[in-house]
Amino acid sequence: MKKFVLLFIVSFAFAVFSLAQNNIVKSLERSVPGQGKVTIHQDSRIAALIGVESVSTAGVDGQKVIKSSGYRIQVYAGNNTRQAKNEAYAVAARIKEYFPDLMVYTSFNPPRWLCRAGDYRSIEEADAMMRRLRATGVFKEVSIVKEQINIPL
Repeated sequence: MKKFVLLFIVSFAFAVFSLAQNNIVKSLERSVPGQGKVTIHQDSRIAALIGVESVSTAGVDGQKVIKSSGYRIQVYAGNNTRQAKNEAYAVAARIKEYFPDLMVYTSFNPPRWLCRAGDYRSIEEADAMMRRLRATGVFKEVSIVKEQINIPL
């Protein structure tokens, strides 16, 4: 009986571990009819550094994304009042007016409301967008922050 329980636990752990391996490398290596096949040879330590595929919580349509380390542009940071919440959402709406394709994330990170924009893999990409935001004349106190980003599949 003990062997059966131990075998069950090991099988369950292996199943969970194999599900966790759905990352960008696996998505690149998948076989798609009518397209070429990609084979990636790399150290397992590199694969551990790459983001994990998950269902987007930000996407309305439930699209799949890869979560990875990257950069966003912080456009607003307020305190924990109702007025700060309204201002954060107002800034998000203004960003969408100027840049409709830019992803905007408004959240409460105690003790303050934040409004951040974009999903950038490199600091150079984030800097270029930050300069465009400043050039509008509306968003003056913008900065680049390191954060987990969403990369659509």
